[in-house]
Amino acid sequence: MKSIQDLPDFNQKKILLRLDLNVPLDNGNIIDATRIDKIIPTIKFLLKKNAKIIILSHVGRPKGKIVNELSLIPICEDLKNKIKKNIKLVTKNLKEINSSDLFINPEEEIVMLENLRFYEEEEGNNNEFARHLASLGDIYVNDAFSCSHREHASIAAIAKFLPSYAGLQLGLEVDALNKITFEIKKPITCIIGGSKISTKINIIKNLIPKLDNIIIVGGMANNILRYKGCPVGKSVVEENCDKIIEKIFRLSKKEKCKIFYPEDVTVGKDFDSSPEIKNLESVLENELILDIGPKTIKTIENIIENSNTVLWNGPAGYFENPDYATGSFEIAKKIAEENKAKKIYSVAGGGDTVAVINNMGVINDFNFVSTAGGAFLEYLEGKELPGIKVLN
Repeated sequence: MKSIQDLPDFNQKKILLRLDLNVPLDNGNIIDATRIDKIIPTIKFLLKKNAKIIILSHVGRPKGKIVNELSLIPICEDLKNKIKKNIKLVTKNLKEINSSDLFINPEEEIVMLENLRFYEEEEGNNNEFARHLASLGDIYVNDAFSCSHREHASIAAIAKFLPSYAGLQLGLEVDALNKITFEIKKPITCIIGGSKISTKINIIKNLIPKLDNIIIVGGMANNILRYKGCPVGKSVVEENCDKIIEKIFRLSKKEKCKIFYPEDVTVGKDFDSSPEIKNLESVLENELILDIGPKTIKTIENIIENSNTVLWNGPAGYFENPDYATGSFEIAKKIAEENKAKKIYSVAGGGDTVAVINNMGVINDFNFVSTAGGAFLEYLEGKELPGIKVLN
């Protein structure tokens, strides 16, 4: 990849800087700012080179509509405070903005354009939308590795119209994942959580031949429990997943990769009710599975102890409520312990996973922490990511 470190002249150049500032928000408050913190070195690097920065980013899934709750306002304020620089948030319709509308005041160094996903053309990878974005700047820089598996206008199509480079954080992510890919030591365990098994099915299938153990937790595990004939109450499940799950088990048997899923669970009547630990067969119709139970935690801890490499993507339960965060916290704690003892090489990826690790203060006890979720797993399985491909 071409890196911004290879570019000799930035002076007064307008840099279209694609970042992933999709941080978790609660009523406009930032719950975890890791993604913001990680891109500050790139911004400081560009400012030192006297560049003018136009930040492109998104929050949430507004599906091409303006959703006020998904404005970049709180993110802009947070970044402004951290870099001690004024940042002008441009809320005008992007399609009506011209390059001459930006940096009218020569003192301005950074502007941020409002949520790109307010425009359906962004996720549609629309060429004209990408061309218009490109017309606002002189150089395109991608520092959003966590979005680089998406074929979106500001990630893929835009590189057709401008000289394009990788940011500092994107370079670090790719270098770290290359190291894992080429120097990985068996036995390898991958812990995969999240809500939907269908979105990660191909990733799981492609990773099975490379791994020794796959541990499936979170909402994804509910589909396996139901497939195995266990009651799941009113838990989150996907329809028409049985054939997918059957394929996973068949392939894992062929490739000698063990699949693990919950042996016991923690349930509640709703997301705020008191937790109760239950055996699989005891879940009632009016209960939600919101975390793994102590037997499952013990099994996972034993697997981690007997691994040389551990990859973790996705929490074990509804960690936003501390009553249902035990599984995620115990996994993080065990990985951190084994890592500090230099018994394993550990990698974690994904916004929610990073939030758990940050919450516990063990982010420095992992060998590498990636803010990427899907891109992190797809890169490890050997897929060519659209956002990386266009920078090569």
